[in-house]
Amino acid sequence: MGIKNYLIEGGSGTGKTSVATELERRGYHVIHGDRVLAYVGDPETGQALAGPPEGVADRFAWSYAHWIWPVDKVRSLVADTTHPVTFFCGGSRNFHKFLHLFDKVFLLDIDVETLNRRLDGRPNEPGFEPDERALVLRYHGTREYLPAGINVDTAGTVPSVVDGIIAQLT
Repeated sequence: MGIKNYLIEGGSGTGKTSVATELERRGYHVIHGDRVLAYVGDPETGQALAGPPEGVADRFAWSYAHWIWPVDKVRSLVADTTHPVTFFCGGSRNFHKFLHLFDKVFLLDIDVETLNRRLDGRPNEPGFEPDERALVLRYHGTREYLPAGINVDTAGTVPSVVDGIIAQLT
């Protein structure tokens, strides 16, 4: 049997990094997409961009919309059969370019009250500042920039969330 690849996606504060860390603790191979793959670029062409064009009023929204992964690198990592299972954890606005490569997609979700509490505790992360918070909450409500996938409620403990994900692997 070939390697299985799973994408774990979700908005800011839904638990992607915590789930990735717990999967690693359990011995799974994990790619932290937000740390090792993501860059600011054009979601259609993949061309890296230096930043928002002159005159863009909402730099955070622009950067959020241009947070992408290199498609060729994702393809290469998916093709690697060194590990029986690999979890790709993080967000990407060009997921439509590589979503078909994954065996399953898990979409982390949380209620708004818990999301606000989590964002309150992350002063150096997206969603802490009021203008960023408003955008994160809007995207949370609309599910804009998120792929379709198996919905995973992350309100429970991280180990129980990971147990639920692992139970759905095939």
